Amino acid sequence: MGLLTGEALMPVAVAVAVFLLLVDLMHRRTRWAARYPPGPVPVPVLGNLLQLDFQAMPYSLGRLRRRFGDVFSLQMAWTPVVVLNGLQAVREALVLRGEDTSDRPPMSVYQHLGFGPRAQGVITAPYGHAWREQRRFSVSTLRNFGVGKKSLEQWVTEEAACLCAAFAAQAGRPFSPDVLLNKAVGNVIASLTHGRRFEYDDPVFLKLLLVEAARTEETSSLRQVLNAFPVLLRIPGLASKVLSGPKEFMVLIHEMVAEHRETRDAAQPPRDLTDAFLDEVEKAKGNPESSFTEENLLLVVADLFFAGLVTTSTTLVWALLLMLLHPDVQRRVQEEIDEVIGQVRPPEMEDQARMPFTTAVVHEVQRFGDVVPLGVPHMTSRDTEVQGFLIPKGTTLIINLSSLLKDEAVWEQPFRFHPEHFLDAQGRFVKPEAFMPFSAGRRLCLGEPLARMELFLFFTCLLQRFSFSVPAGQPQPSDHGVYGLLVSPPPYQLCAVPR
Repeated sequence: MGLLTGEALMPVAVAVAVFLLLVDLMHRRTRWAARYPPGPVPVPVLGNLLQLDFQAMPYSLGRLRRRFGDVFSLQMAWTPVVVLNGLQAVREALVLRGEDTSDRPPMSVYQHLGFGPRAQGVITAPYGHAWREQRRFSVSTLRNFGVGKKSLEQWVTEEAACLCAAFAAQAGRPFSPDVLLNKAVGNVIASLTHGRRFEYDDPVFLKLLLVEAARTEETSSLRQVLNAFPVLLRIPGLASKVLSGPKEFMVLIHEMVAEHRETRDAAQPPRDLTDAFLDEVEKAKGNPESSFTEENLLLVVADLFFAGLVTTSTTLVWALLLMLLHPDVQRRVQEEIDEVIGQVRPPEMEDQARMPFTTAVVHEVQRFGDVVPLGVPHMTSRDTEVQGFLIPKGTTLIINLSSLLKDEAVWEQPFRFHPEHFLDAQGRFVKPEAFMPFSAGRRLCLGEPLARMELFLFFTCLLQRFSFSVPAGQPQPSDHGVYGLLVSPPPYQLCAVPR
């Protein structure tokens, strides 16, 4: 059969175009429902993809918010999306209607990392039995291994001492702090998931920290397009290229789990979360409804390791950058440390109650850095209503946390670093309701207690031991973040001078 040419090709092209338009109209029918949120007019097939800047999504969404209000809609190819902005809309959706809005949208690219019906991890797992089971397990197991307790606080304090030693080894020379901060924070989460501490030059540990490269690749614009058009994943080699970093990380997790399985002594208490999960796998054998499977173990451990590393370490990188740019704030923090703790003993969490300015600075770093501006997408599991708008079942929800952390109606100077946002007229620490860097509701970040402990102890230990400055001859670094899934500070160097 010969190829279609000329006049014979035209009817086929018209038929394909009509078919695509009909499919497009079918996917857009939700926009015609009464009380559906307003939004920009989508173009056929692509929807609003061309109207968004994926390298600056918070800015793009903020611009649309000014046009359409706190609740507006988008069409990401054929996926209906509603964006929620502002404290009232976000609180109504996540807290008051949390049962309706706590699902997760399917992510086609994750299927290439082992996601399936009985392997969904915990962060991106659909809202249902498996998620509840893994959420309960993760929270209770982390608590059993010290989260929120003195035992883990001591582990963090000891790691902070190792971090300070690594900073001191730079001998006042300029260096980039992000790698050392990654290693310190990585060791804390490794103590919970793998039951051990790694030396900073350990080759296995250095490989694990390739999760940073995995994060960069996973948050590219191409990944957004692949989720919008899953059929593209059928292109040979494309998925492997886009997900090479995450896949390598999963291989490393698999190797570490295999080592755990070989060295596990069932007669002894679990050494860490991996051991505890393996014990649950044994108990769940023969139960087809259980989410405790060998495959899911890899995803749960990867979820917790990734989430426990990147957000906290990125926030600490922001903290040191902001101390460089605001030496007056750095001096006030050090004065409070000297008054409350002194120069000899290490900081403790009990000190936080007597250190309102330092506590305010840590919170302001989180607010200004705005590390996870759009959180993790939600999805409605049933028809629901937010701020008077009808949101149908199966709609993806983008929670614009940046709209809370940078709300001009809440914060005196929303786009400047201003620790006084968290202090009252008497200098006491206060936390406005709009401060939600960990999100809210049923999907509230399960690592929040651990992150709060690490941020305070690492930051305070570093400021107790060192004064930070911009290296001589180098220009003042910028405080404009680089957007991916996370907002990272631009690359910079500092000098750490012992106090």
